[in-house]
Amino acid sequence: MKFTSRILPLLAVLGMSFSGCSQKEELASATSESPQKVKISLFSWPGYAFWFVAKEKNLVPELDLDLAIIEDPYESFAQMAAGQIDVTSSTVEYGPIAADQNVPVKLVTYTNPSYGTDKIILAPGVTGAKDLIGKEVAVLEGGLTQIYMGIWLEENGVKFDQVKYSNLIMDDAVAAMVSGKVAAGEFWEPFGGKVLSSLPGCTVAATSKDPYFKKTALLGDGMYMSGSFLTGKPELAKLTLKAYFAAVQYWKENPEEANAIMAKGLNFPVEDVETVIGSSGQATDGGIYAFNFEEAARFMGIMDGTPPFGANGEITSHWKLTNDWWVKFGAVKKDHPMESGVDLAPFKALVAEGL
Repeated sequence: MKFTSRILPLLAVLGMSFSGCSQKEELASATSESPQKVKISLFSWPGYAFWFVAKEKNLVPELDLDLAIIEDPYESFAQMAAGQIDVTSSTVEYGPIAADQNVPVKLVTYTNPSYGTDKIILAPGVTGAKDLIGKEVAVLEGGLTQIYMGIWLEENGVKFDQVKYSNLIMDDAVAAMVSGKVAAGEFWEPFGGKVLSSLPGCTVAATSKDPYFKKTALLGDGMYMSGSFLTGKPELAKLTLKAYFAAVQYWKENPEEANAIMAKGLNFPVEDVETVIGSSGQATDGGIYAFNFEEAARFMGIMDGTPPFGANGEITSHWKLTNDWWVKFGAVKKDHPMESGVDLAPFKALVAEGL
């Protein structure tokens, strides 16, 4: 099956070289008492909005967090490769693709698994996977939603390439479902709720809370850093990771204030933020589970203990699962070792300091 998304042409751009900081710049950065700027991108979804809390509350005073909303994650990766962005929050399946194309971007942590916010929804009259053979289904090609759909199809007796994938962003996917253009789709909240309320007779076939998806933590988000940031500014990389988890902790202790900050940053209603991340500082059914520092460290295999999803070091299995599926879809050419797309140095540095 030919891989038809924008990944390959965009990765040609991502392959560009970039220059690191000069020794003079590094010396200035290391000795300056003023906060050091870190450029961070995210797209507008509550799972990534903890950055607004870190910035608003100045949780790590050594950093000046320069936040930008960029809706296309591949644009963020291109800017990272060009040295224009240091860090981005995005879904967690891009690592093998970046490794396959020698893109200087590394995953540094998994941040939150989906706890029911992702759903496969069937149009009225569609009773199961076999009814979808030869029909169009809405996904984001080159993203976790495509892998999710492929796994669900094969678990239910339909080969992943027996359907037609329609590459649609969420607003367009909702419209396509409601109009009858597609027979099924993968939706996360608040978009899944919009489909269910607007299309009588549609049904939920699977959610990310189902046992297999919870065990594998397939659907989730992560933090990526550029190669130049990781190797040229390791202290800032460590502090940036610290800022993110400090924001998660602040949210747990001050959920109402933190949710208001996130809603303002995203230009979302507070209710939509609460639907995804919860209103009490704890995960809510049908949303996401925001890992704290220790939970993420266990998922990444850096600290002892079992994370809420998967096993200790689950990131290793997650990497293999996504890499295998990208080979099937034609997005990557071969298996890649996890180390080619994951850098645990910032996390290990924080653990060593006893954070």
